[in-house]
Amino acid sequence: MALPWTLHGDGKSVGAQEVVGPAERLSWPITIGIGAQHVVAMFGATFLVPLLTDFPPSTTLLFSGIGTLLFLLITGNKLPSYLGSSFAFIAPITAATASAGMGSALFGIMAVGILLAIIGVVVQLTGTDWIDKLMPPVVSGAIVALIGFNLAPVAKANFSEAPLTAVITLLSVILCTVLFRGILGRLSIFLGVLVGYAAAMLFGEVDFSQVASAAWIGLPPFTAPANPFENPAAVFGVLPAFIPVVLVLIAENVGHIKGVAQMTDAKVNRLTGRALLADGLATMLAGFGGGSGTTTYGENIGVMAATRIYSTAAYWVAGITAVLLGLSPKIGAVINTIPSGVLGGVTTALYGLIGVIGVKIWLDNRVDFSKPVNQFTAATALIIGIADFTLSAGTLSFNGIALGTVAAIVIYHLMTFVGRVRRTA
Repeated sequence: MALPWTLHGDGKSVGAQEVVGPAERLSWPITIGIGAQHVVAMFGATFLVPLLTDFPPSTTLLFSGIGTLLFLLITGNKLPSYLGSSFAFIAPITAATASAGMGSALFGIMAVGILLAIIGVVVQLTGTDWIDKLMPPVVSGAIVALIGFNLAPVAKANFSEAPLTAVITLLSVILCTVLFRGILGRLSIFLGVLVGYAAAMLFGEVDFSQVASAAWIGLPPFTAPANPFENPAAVFGVLPAFIPVVLVLIAENVGHIKGVAQMTDAKVNRLTGRALLADGLATMLAGFGGGSGTTTYGENIGVMAATRIYSTAAYWVAGITAVLLGLSPKIGAVINTIPSGVLGGVTTALYGLIGVIGVKIWLDNRVDFSKPVNQFTAATALIIGIADFTLSAGTLSFNGIALGTVAAIVIYHLMTFVGRVRRTA
């Protein structure tokens, strides 16, 4: 059976102004090299999520690779993307695991995946206009920002366990961003973790006791989600913390597709519904087996922008490589040795960057903050998210992310409606 890519030029060189499209590829040695770059680009953020949530890293990597391959199949090899671990899941997973166990957290991940898949089907049939109306930039920006800032206490807790290592890691991330050009500059978080890890080794903070006994090849640990009928109050009680994540995944996927479309072909926007469906199925599959939820990765857009190579063949290489890494317990054990100080340093930057991405959504869309509706929407949602307001209703508990998300949507649409009726907008 013939492969679905045509060779770009001679397959060995790309002109300064040339672009290798999704349906094209370079020679296989070069394609494998580009795929390896995508693995490195996604790796730093993808393995941090299981580390911060106490999920098995090898399991998350495995489902990340499987999800990427599923995404490529569903989008017909027309949309280059890597599905890595979404940081939007960190807060609800942490809360759910602490209150009801890992099985309940996995049930929440599955629920998010199912809902996102359903929305993908709806978008494929109806288009994306209703999403833009439900979540205009001021709302979507506020939701993304409050998720990042809500995680600040987690970064502080890790940072305080080994302050010197954390400072070295954070400083390394910052300096690598400006010291290096091109791909290396875009991998500053990954490089910062390596430098911080080396420092932690010198300080005797790394425990290798579990690495020697881990097998080089083997299946990662799988965990089934909790049965909602055995303890419905506890299992269904985690859903209010997870449902807002769907809105973030929608925003991330739509933003990713628009970015790829801008760099390649506007027709890519027609695949939005398929992309949401694919990410939903990948997230549902991950939750079913013990991995974290997935999303399209901006890190890999950076690789594409730097190389001008958008070939989906490279993503097949990346996805297959991630699957192979996930089938090595040894690699998972090594990842698990990363100490709290390193995590504290890198997450101080990462969680802040998630918040800044929300601010960037406002700037890119020129949100007018002289309008009271925009002021109150963003201000109220951010305070609720940052302070982590909680509300208990019987067996259900709503955390700051859930309440902040609801607040952003309700305040915006309520003020807009009343303003139009009263002509006070």
